[in-house]
Amino acid sequence: MEILPCGAEALLVECDSLVDALALDAVMIPTALPGVIETVPAARSVLIHFDPTRTSADFVAAQVRRLSTTATGVEPASRVVEIDLAYDGPDLAAVAQLLGVDREEVIARHTATEWRCGFVGFAPGFPYLVGGGDLLRVPRHAEPRVSVPAGSVALAGEYCGIYPRTSPGGWQLIGTTRAPLWDLTRTEPALITPGARVRFVPVQT
Repeated sequence: MEILPCGAEALLVECDSLVDALALDAVMIPTALPGVIETVPAARSVLIHFDPTRTSADFVAAQVRRLSTTATGVEPASRVVEIDLAYDGPDLAAVAQLLGVDREEVIARHTATEWRCGFVGFAPGFPYLVGGGDLLRVPRHAEPRVSVPAGSVALAGEYCGIYPRTSPGGWQLIGTTRAPLWDLTRTEPALITPGARVRFVPVQT
């Protein structure tokens, strides 16, 4: 673990893995360290935003080092989000071919997986979900699409993601959902937050 300054009001904690980043974030949330405003986990790091009028970077760093000794094996919040998904994506057949199985097996693997949100990024509300492992590992497109429809569910590398709005993207599209991934009228705008578990429920188009 390495702790780096990130401007005058934040620290970036670099971890060995996504699991370590989520574990550190999970132990930090309940502690409510004085002056810490928020934590933002990513693939292998946690950004800690603090108020410099209430605490200092040195104090926060010292507390992070202390907490990191208890973070191993800690599970993030276990909230479960179910997403209705129509498996009608334009890349579903190509994904099946890449994996050496048929379309039905891709769907079975995807729905049988309990996904975990590692972090949110790229666009507001876009969750990076992990859990599929090699059973659903496929490469990105060599050339991204100019426009991916909102609600598209896609695979790339170790991740599954959901596009909250129409945007460019190079992931393999396997289906679509009508779930509102990002809604500013909610207390928590993002439907899926880091640590949440996600299950996909197949529906007909």
